[in-house]
Amino acid sequence: MLDEMAEARAADREMVAFRVAGQDFCIDIMSVREIRGWTETTILPHAQRYVKGVINLRGSVVPVVDLSERLGLGAIDPGPRHVIIITVIGAQTVGLLADVVSDILTVNDDDLQPVPDIASESARAYISGVVVAQQKMIRKIDLGKVLPADGRDLT
Repeated sequence: MLDEMAEARAADREMVAFRVAGQDFCIDIMSVREIRGWTETTILPHAQRYVKGVINLRGSVVPVVDLSERLGLGAIDPGPRHVIIITVIGAQTVGLLADVVSDILTVNDDDLQPVPDIASESARAYISGVVVAQQKMIRKIDLGKVLPADGRDLT
């Protein structure tokens, strides 16, 4: 019986839940380095539209991506109430601009439902599953597809 309980816990993972453009999303907590308040960015000429610019994070230059714009939900006009979720994808550190971080969820692999086949290709390109938690449908973002590990798509 203890082995069964250990296996069940092994399938659990923690997710950081946040809101972007009034929609609920989550990412694996193991990809999150820190969460910080909005900081003005330095604009990069000729960067993709969804790249807000770069910030100085303890001596490292980190690009900040407007996740709303990247997901096709419209650009965010950031203010003091917005947050930047600092993530690590491969060797790349990237900030994700979000409205608010709402929760830390414990999700069992069985609770992660596949994206319905009727969803558009672009929706399935960035979303790896859907979690039902707290009476909400929370989409799990596939950071590897939203933000390529090599960073080529950021500039």
